[in-house]
Amino acid sequence: MENEGASQAELVDAPPRPRSLLLLAALIGGNVALSLGPWFVRMADTGPVSAGFWRLLLALPFLALLARANRQPLTGMGVRTLALVALGAVTFAMDLASWHIGIGMTRLGNATLFGNAGSIVLLFWGFIAHRTLPRGLEWLAIVFALAGAAILMGRSLEISHATLVGDLFCVAAGLLYAVYLLTLQGARGKFGSWSLLVWVSLFGAPVLLGIALLRGEPVWPQHWGPIIALFIGSQLVGQGLMVFALKYFPPLVVGLALLTQPVVASLYGWLAFGELLSPLDLVGMALVGAALAVSRARA
Repeated sequence: MENEGASQAELVDAPPRPRSLLLLAALIGGNVALSLGPWFVRMADTGPVSAGFWRLLLALPFLALLARANRQPLTGMGVRTLALVALGAVTFAMDLASWHIGIGMTRLGNATLFGNAGSIVLLFWGFIAHRTLPRGLEWLAIVFALAGAAILMGRSLEISHATLVGDLFCVAAGLLYAVYLLTLQGARGKFGSWSLLVWVSLFGAPVLLGIALLRGEPVWPQHWGPIIALFIGSQLVGQGLMVFALKYFPPLVVGLALLTQPVVASLYGWLAFGELLSPLDLVGMALVGAALAVSRARA
């Protein structure tokens, strides 16, 4: 869910080996930076949706500078394209709201894994759109995804009903993120990832603010540290490294690198919040992780 740049990059020829090591470090570093986002959401003294509002709003001027630096146009969208971007922004805002709410209710490993399930949803959508049936590893990805999700949600239900509801919020976020990607598919190649993120943030921030106010959340932070860390780590450093590095790697490598996010989130969930994982949890996460890697490889 966190990886907005993943489907916005185009593959190019492999770089020389010394540079490829730096690019691999950027790819892993981007995933690690994104995986820390849920921690900052929990640490923020605003509500979870309010934290998403600040994440988008504070990043806006920096995203605009990145768009200009990469010579991506910020104007010139037609009415139809702008309407699609606005629709995609609303979907992304709902995705972010659902994911942030889920982060506060379930284990961080689950939240990160389910929040990134958009690529699995896109795999399913491909079958529907092209009226085809899965083949080979695609069947395996589907079985792994369903079995892994069932195991993780079953374990969450053993902890509490609230934890299961948190899982469902994060799954909903993954669904919404897939809709967001599909909505902006046409505009992506024409305007560029940074330019689109500017408009998505511009349209999405007020939606998040409205949801936060309707939920009665505190909006203004008393301590800005977690909010600033969230927007810098997730929206700038994480996305920046991913957009920079992803175009140099095949989808399978991207999918495998994506798995560092739930691993890191589970680690600090255990260290900071005492969220223990049983062997059955690890099996469930491995199954969903394998499904993510396969679905990304088929992208």
